Amino acid sequence: MPLALQVLVQVSFSYLSTIAFAIIINVPHKALNLAGWAGAAGWLVYWGLMQLATGRMLANLLGALTIGLCGIVFSRLKKMPVIIFNIPGLVPLVPGATAYQAVRALVLGDLDEALSLTFRVAMVAGAIAVGFLLAQLVAEMTYRRPAKKLKA
Repeated sequence: MPLALQVLVQVSFSYLSTIAFAIIINVPHKALNLAGWAGAAGWLVYWGLMQLATGRMLANLLGALTIGLCGIVFSRLKKMPVIIFNIPGLVPLVPGATAYQAVRALVLGDLDEALSLTFRVAMVAGAIAVGFLLAQLVAEMTYRRPAKKLKA
């Protein structure tokens, strides 16, 4: 499959899955499109880094950083809370299949595999959290608050 087609498929499905989750959690309609683009941008960064074999943790961290920065920019554009864009955008990065496999291994009695998979889920969740933390840090360092007018 050509690279351009792969990118188109990845962006399309990440955009649609983000919007579908945003609809489920009642994100306002005027924020749906930008929430979808935040999720697609984060997934595209994750997918691109995974294609370059950089590692799952770095890919999740930079994907979450991208979602966080998009969320901050979009929240300022739409004058809405950042969480409206961040939570739906996070959906493509959530390690749901790995968490399922961890629980399944636990139920089947394979404790070593369950522990390994649970640790991987925790590491990915931590990388996502650090990505959002860095996005907030970058936003606070670069945002200039309007100067207050002094009364005479």
